[in-house]
Amino acid sequence: MINIISKRYWFFLISAIVIVPGLISLIAFGLKPSTDFQPGSTVTISFSPQVEESALRQAMTSAGYPDATIQLASTGTSAGNYFVSLPQITSAQETTLMTDLQTSLNSTPTPSDFTTTSASVAAQTVRYAVIAVIVAAICIMVYIAWAFRKMPRPFRWGICAIIALLHDLLVVIGIFSILGWLLGIKIDALFITGVLTVAGYSVHDTIVVFDRIRENMLKGTNKDFEKTVDFSINETFVRSLNTSLTVLFVLFALFLLGGSTIHYFVLVLLIGVITGTYSSICNASALLVVWENNEWRRFISWIPGVSKNKKEEAKTV
Repeated sequence: MINIISKRYWFFLISAIVIVPGLISLIAFGLKPSTDFQPGSTVTISFSPQVEESALRQAMTSAGYPDATIQLASTGTSAGNYFVSLPQITSAQETTLMTDLQTSLNSTPTPSDFTTTSASVAAQTVRYAVIAVIVAAICIMVYIAWAFRKMPRPFRWGICAIIALLHDLLVVIGIFSILGWLLGIKIDALFITGVLTVAGYSVHDTIVVFDRIRENMLKGTNKDFEKTVDFSINETFVRSLNTSLTVLFVLFALFLLGGSTIHYFVLVLLIGVITGTYSSICNASALLVVWENNEWRRFISWIPGVSKNKKEEAKTV
């Protein structure tokens, strides 16, 4: 049997090492929003004859849109088309842009799916996205507390699941903040969809482990809560790992072969499944043990002032 719970503080340290750089990036740079979250326009353009992406970027700069985001669709019915995101423009400005591109590239552009997002709509989208995440977290916590109502202090189970969920979301959001800073990757509505999907997957995997802990507690497998948790994790370890691997294989294939429109959505899911599996096995149940053993002071001893107070209390005793 693998002794997982005894190494819980090492797992917490690994989580901190992954999360902290993302938090720093979020505070310093934030996330790069696409036109779904800020005023802007998007248009799909096909060219006859086909033009190179580098030539299109240069033509967009010459036309006065140096900050435009350009993606080439490499698969599916849209193969060869370019998805262009740029600051908010009118239909007349779009027509002028197409004329400029035709002159610069000596190729006939055919625009389609032209959409414009106003500032009010963008702000509303951001607000609804935040509300959706908060409501989902509250509903999950209440449901888990109800599902584990026969356990002592059931809200602990729900809170630990939410902490593990927040861990997974912070990992995903932090990584995308870093990618936005380094590579200019922007988040869109599909990113929010991916984050909510990760939240659901994370909680699902956590509940599998929690449910086994509950079963073993009711059976009286071991009176020591820590050993019961460790035994339960070992019982569900192979199942959780196999389930995650089958999902990862599919997502990896989609990441490599899927269209450009779902590329970053799949990346969100890839990161989320990996961190969700990790947090369910190494963090969520370990937090239950920390709470049960009243180890919170040790858990937060890295915070300035806490370790000092602990030493003073020891001297007093």
